[in-house]
Amino acid sequence: MTQPKPTIRSGSRSLGITLVALSAFALAACAQDRVVQTGSIYPYDYRDRHPIVLSDKPHHLDIFVRGSRLDDRQTEDLDSFVEKYRKEGKGRISIQVPRSEAGAGRTLDSLRVRLRDAGIPSNAYSVSHYDPTQSGLAAPIRLSFRHMAAQVEGPCGLWPQDLGVSDAGFNMRNEPYWNHGCATQSNVASQIADPVDLVRGRTPGAVDPVRRSANIQKLREGNDPSTNYQQDGRSGISDVGD
Repeated sequence: MTQPKPTIRSGSRSLGITLVALSAFALAACAQDRVVQTGSIYPYDYRDRHPIVLSDKPHHLDIFVRGSRLDDRQTEDLDSFVEKYRKEGKGRISIQVPRSEAGAGRTLDSLRVRLRDAGIPSNAYSVSHYDPTQSGLAAPIRLSFRHMAAQVEGPCGLWPQDLGVSDAGFNMRNEPYWNHGCATQSNVASQIADPVDLVRGRTPGAVDPVRRSANIQKLREGNDPSTNYQQDGRSGISDVGD
């Protein structure tokens, strides 16, 4: 008796393969919006490599001995130094006087008088002496105090990678070199007037009620309340906002 041969259902098998392939494509399409994890921990963003942080750093003022008293330029510099100390200073002012500089004592006496007139008592600063490192060069009287400032967390000018052809692995990874963006971050940090602005925003100030009423009135009349700035150079400050 002859056994019947099993029938191979090629159509069903092809359909199964097609469904598996479509499922794979569907899963791949769902993963298009996912972030590809390469396993690298290298900080690609320059803000991650060189973050701006808040730290206590010294603020210096060098006063060179020019005579028996402070000249006009030195007086202005000292007044600006004292004003910054009142706003941002921490601790006491440090005054370092060179030992071998002729006339340094008289300049120091004049400096003390100026500090006293500015309201800085004698217990708010300390005086010490130092030996100049190089003879023949002018040695200044150094004033300093510590204050909070914004700066880059690490030093700039570091080149841990070889940017030439010798580091093939670094070139293949297409990573930005470490020092890239450090100077920009440092310049931004040095231009920040109040470092606390990096931590939190300021409290909104009071609005101008006159200006607000004028703008609301223009809106009610169907007019544009925005300011029309003219670039011809003929409009004055009093014309802005009219």
